[in-house]
Amino acid sequence: MTTFEELPPGESGLLSARPGPDLAGAGYVEREYVARGTAVSYAGHEPAAFATRVAVRRPASPGSFSGTVVVEWLNVSSGSDAAPDWTYLADEIVRRGHAWVGVSAQYLGVEGGDSVVTVAGVPPTGIKGRERYAALSHPGDAYCYSIYTDVAAALDDDGGPLADLVVDVLLAIGESQSAFALTTYLNAVHRKSRVFGGYLVHSRGGAEMPMGEPGASVDPREYRGTGPVPIRDDLDVPVIVLETETDLVGLLDYLPARQPDSELLRLWEVAGTAHADLFQIGPYEELLGCPRPVNRGQQAYVVRAALRWLDGWARGGAAAPSAGLLEVVGRDFVRDEAGNASGGVRTPVVDAPVELVRGDTEPDASYLCQLFGSTLPMDPALIRERYADRDAYLTAYERATDAAIAAGFVLPEDRDQMLAEARPELVDAAYR
Repeated sequence: MTTFEELPPGESGLLSARPGPDLAGAGYVEREYVARGTAVSYAGHEPAAFATRVAVRRPASPGSFSGTVVVEWLNVSSGSDAAPDWTYLADEIVRRGHAWVGVSAQYLGVEGGDSVVTVAGVPPTGIKGRERYAALSHPGDAYCYSIYTDVAAALDDDGGPLADLVVDVLLAIGESQSAFALTTYLNAVHRKSRVFGGYLVHSRGGAEMPMGEPGASVDPREYRGTGPVPIRDDLDVPVIVLETETDLVGLLDYLPARQPDSELLRLWEVAGTAHADLFQIGPYEELLGCPRPVNRGQQAYVVRAALRWLDGWARGGAAAPSAGLLEVVGRDFVRDEAGNASGGVRTPVVDAPVELVRGDTEPDASYLCQLFGSTLPMDPALIRERYADRDAYLTAYERATDAAIAAGFVLPEDRDQMLAEARPELVDAAYR
């Protein structure tokens, strides 16, 4: 049995570079809990006790709740818990009335240790090093899959943080390192637990995360190159796998694990996107010290659309649309006349371009900068060839936005926000 003890109000240990929506203004409350229980190991180790952090953002009024709970496997690549998919999805979660739950599933996020990426000003100490979380105790990543399962399954039990809500569906989400974990979860755990009604596997690599050992964390540097692992082909719930250019042929090497769509699987590869981007880093781009401006693609809008489709699909609604794949020859993208990647899910920044948005950067850049891709200037002559003036550009950009909405890869509610990202000043500059 998993129990929850609410923590007193205080500063959350969740990393986020971009401010989210006004939760209080939207009628939401934010709480943190210590979840305690006994986890099992799917690799056969003896059961072990755990006490981990669970963050909850939910409608204050049960009458405003949609019935959907989005359960994010928190990312620990920096050595501290982060919620990258909350950053991308917060607007969609709040406007739909979903509840969001972030689970500190892994040893590194709780106990600390060696981080995979170094983020300025973020020591890889784990949240247990802060007085607020001193009571936490993680038995090791041999138990992370069970911890994630047990916490999710108990959220609406008596005494749980969602006990007053009527929960219809739980959706599992995770980005990057967490997506490796969800791949393993789908292949080895889901059939045993059957807790989640759908999965959004965001920016996974080609490999899967190991089952782990007691008293230790798993290190992605040791498993990410261990060979391609597809998601099992006998799924009984819907799964959307969303990949960026960086994920496909970069350090994460998803390309060899590509698999065709099936009745319950969709693969969306998004042109002009990077594993992380300007939307994710917010105003802190300069702290990264990257040799080029980071990727300014429109991944966030496609991730939101993926969640919308997954929610409906998991409830018995229409399946998510299939998408064309990014065009690759060997390990190189086929590029269109503007210089952006061809194929895949299309957004206005690649179909009405005034810049080149890429998943790669300088080859000698830091590991962190390689994850953030790059944005390069477009040849002014090419801009002049495509657009007679700024009005012609804005018309093309609006048409591309509406085409993405019609195709189902951008939500109508995001139209104005997407249109606001047009950059007519670059057209003006090309004519000077």
